[in-house]
Amino acid sequence: MNLEAGTFEQAPVPDLGLEPIPAKAYYDPEWFELERKAVFLRNWFPIGHVCEVPESGNFIRREVEFARASLLIVRGKDGQVRAFHNACTHRGTQLTDATCGKQSKFSCRYHMWTFGTDGALLSAPDFERFGLDKKDCGLKSVACEVHAGLIFVNFDPQPAKPLREWLGALADGMEKVPCAHATNFSEYVYEIDANWKLTYDNFQESYHLRFIHSETGKATFSPANPFGYPAAQELHDPHRTQTIWTNPDGASLMTPSQMLGFKAGMKAVMRGDVPENPENRKYFAIFPSFFMLGSSGNNFSHTVYPIGPEKSRGVIRIYWINEDKTPAVRYGREFGMALTRDIHSEDISVIEAGQRGISSGALEHIHFQEQEVLCRHLYMMVDKAVREYKAEQGLA
Repeated sequence: MNLEAGTFEQAPVPDLGLEPIPAKAYYDPEWFELERKAVFLRNWFPIGHVCEVPESGNFIRREVEFARASLLIVRGKDGQVRAFHNACTHRGTQLTDATCGKQSKFSCRYHMWTFGTDGALLSAPDFERFGLDKKDCGLKSVACEVHAGLIFVNFDPQPAKPLREWLGALADGMEKVPCAHATNFSEYVYEIDANWKLTYDNFQESYHLRFIHSETGKATFSPANPFGYPAAQELHDPHRTQTIWTNPDGASLMTPSQMLGFKAGMKAVMRGDVPENPENRKYFAIFPSFFMLGSSGNNFSHTVYPIGPEKSRGVIRIYWINEDKTPAVRYGREFGMALTRDIHSEDISVIEAGQRGISSGALEHIHFQEQEVLCRHLYMMVDKAVREYKAEQGLA
C-alpha cells in the first residue's frame, strides 16, 4: 500500500460476485420480521459503554424496539455489569422511566416489589400469600458481556458463542482504539425513514463521497483515488473491516477552521489525552449494525437500530479519554462532532430518497459494484442467517 502524494494502491478487493440483490429485502414486512428473529434476537448487540455505569448502582435504560423490550443495564455491588428486562416480575410494570441514574435498589411503584442491583427480589409486601420463593422471582436477565469498553447484550437465552469468540479476528484490534479506555463521549441520535440495511450501507461504501460530500469530504479523495475508495477491505464472517484511505495532500484542501480543529486533535494525541492508535483508520463493522472508526483523533461509532421495515434509528458517538483539559482540546472535540454531524446531514435525504424508490416496487433488484463489497457482504450474512433460521423452524 503506497500512500505517497498522488498515488493510490489498494489491497485486493474480496470477490463476492456481482449478482443483483432482491429489493424486497429492503422494505418487505415479512422479510423484516425474519431478520428480527434470525439476526437481531440471536446475535450480540452493543447497547452502551462502561463509562455510563462507572460505579456500583449506576444504571442506564435502553428501549430496544427490535426486541420489544426495555432494558436496565446496571453495575452491581460486585462491579459486574448486568442487563435485565425493565419489568417487575409481579405483573410486568416497568420499574423506571429514567434514562440513567444511580440507586441501590429498584422498586415497582405499583405494588412495591423491590429488587437489588443484581436483579434479586429483596422484598415484596405480603409476599407469603403468593406461595412463591423469592429466589425464583428475580428480574429476568439478558446475556450481557463487555469488550473494548462496549456493553453488548444478546437476547438469545443461550448465545451460540461468548462475545469475544463471536468477535473473532476483530476482538484484539478493538481493544486498541480509544473507545476501550473512554471516560466520556459526545452523542447525537437521529431517526430516518429508511430500512436499517440501506441506512447502514451508506456508511460502508465510498462510491458516493465524490458527489454527496464534494465539499465536506474533499480532503478524502484525490485524482489518484477520485472516489476515496478504502485502502483495504476484509471479510471476517459475519463481520468486516476496511482501512480508510487518507489523501496525503488532504491538509492543503482543508478550510482554516478544519485545519484548526485537526491540529487541536493532533495536539491532544501528542499530549496523551488520546493514545496513539495502531489501528488508526481501521473501520470495524460488527454484525449486524454497529461500526466504529478506530481513529485516535475521531473515535467515531455508529449503531443503527431497526424500528420497522422502512424506519431506523442511528446513535452516533465520538468517545473521549479524560475531561477537556484546555480550550484547544475542547475545540478539537467539539469540531470533531460538528464535522461528523455536518457530513452525516448530507446523507439523510439521499438515503430516504433511495428508500422511497425501492419501496415503490419499481425495482426488483438493486446492484452493488465490486467496491461496494461490504454492502454485499452484509446482505449475504443476513440472508444466510435467515435461511438457517427458516430451516430450523421448518419454514418454506
